[in-house]
Amino acid sequence: MALVQLRDISQVRAGDKGNTVNIALFAPSDELYRIFLREVTPEKVKAHFRGWIEGEVIRYEVPNLMALNFVCRRALNGGGSSSIRMDNLGKCFGTNLQRMMIEVGGK
Repeated sequence: MALVQLRDISQVRAGDKGNTVNIALFAPSDELYRIFLREVTPEKVKAHFRGWIEGEVIRYEVPNLMALNFVCRRALNGGGSSSIRMDNLGKCFGTNLQRMMIEVGGK
């Protein structure tokens, strides 16, 4: 097993609406998609954003695009117009998710 950052093996797209963040994580191959299914769980995503996501994290699997879509509730401290956070945009969550370390190979 090797530990790698998602940024080295994925692409992301993210955005927000109100107090909800949406993060789409794309795998470049079927093999990596299967690893993402195993390693990038809603629980791990919420733990990765500890202190930032206060609500639930829901994962939708999109196998025909080799993608996972995460909907993160209560993630923006109330939303753009009510938050006092310096950087409150959901698109920043995509890059931050790519800092997550996962195990590849084996299993």
